[in-house]
Amino acid sequence: MNVQLFIPCFVDQLYPQTAFNMVKVLEKLGCTVHYNANQTCCGQPAFNAGFQHECKDVATKFLKDFSGSDFILAPSASCTGFVRNYYSKIFDNSSVHNEVKDLSKRLYEFSEFLTDVLKVENVGAKLEGKATYHDSCAGLRECKIKEGPRKLLNNVEGLELVEMNDVETCCGFGGTFAVKFEPISVAMADQKVNNALATGAQYMISTDLSCLMHLEGYIKQKGHNLRTLHLADVLANGW
Repeated sequence: MNVQLFIPCFVDQLYPQTAFNMVKVLEKLGCTVHYNANQTCCGQPAFNAGFQHECKDVATKFLKDFSGSDFILAPSASCTGFVRNYYSKIFDNSSVHNEVKDLSKRLYEFSEFLTDVLKVENVGAKLEGKATYHDSCAGLRECKIKEGPRKLLNNVEGLELVEMNDVETCCGFGGTFAVKFEPISVAMADQKVNNALATGAQYMISTDLSCLMHLEGYIKQKGHNLRTLHLADVLANGW
């Protein structure tokens, strides 16, 4: 199966190893992975900041970069959810309406592609320790991802998965929300991290590095013994 990788801006710049780990897992499962080096952003930051015209320019490029019939995979439910749920509004009543509908059907967040398309729940990963899973707002509410990542994690050898309190509550990142409303954002991160620590977990795992980036900053500032990991980094471990 041929698949195209969409690597969001912040993953490309700050967490490139997660992208390489995606490739490692996908190739193990028999996929032929392609990466269009001309890709840029999906347009979400501009859209959320109110620059809808500029967002449409970026989104138009995204459509061209990912034309074709291959599945498109992203290590981000946030970007996946934005393209699925908002491109139809951005390009409403336009000549590319059907192209947008087709793109939305081919675009998957990494974990849902494994569980829903490849029907895989065990990739042979190993990681010793206790972990808790963070449901990102985009993963849970925009992509309807809930059980898939947990099934994958429950099949990681040596890993004990425990649920934290208020697991479906936002971590406080929210893109520019964390900048515009810093005190509220920090308080939400504090609640999320303390709920994770209360489980005794060594790892906090999610499908969204945007959430983990925010939480990691808070954890380091406070000096807590808790490591953040993207699901792809866990699934590529131990083999």
